[in-house]
Amino acid sequence: MTRCPECDAEIDLDEDEVEEGEILSCPECEVELEVTQTHPVHLNVLSEEDDEDEEEGEDDGGDDEEEDEDEEDEESGSDEEEGE
Repeated sequence: MTRCPECDAEIDLDEDEVEEGEILSCPECEVELEVTQTHPVHLNVLSEEDDEDEEEGEDDGGDDEEEDEDEEDEESGSDEEEGE
């Protein structure tokens, strides 16, 4: 028997039926749990902050590059106008 690390509720999991990295949800407190070990089963709480950080990191990566390119285009355009 495994217990939820958040609310300490008993969670009936079979070691042979779960895989490491699998995401489960607690039937009592509905928090998302990640299986970090299968023999014996060990669960970690997935915090909402971790999920938000990952999503923000993916979104920010492309935007910054595009903004940098736009700034370079504007700078090079203004230099050309001054030279003429």
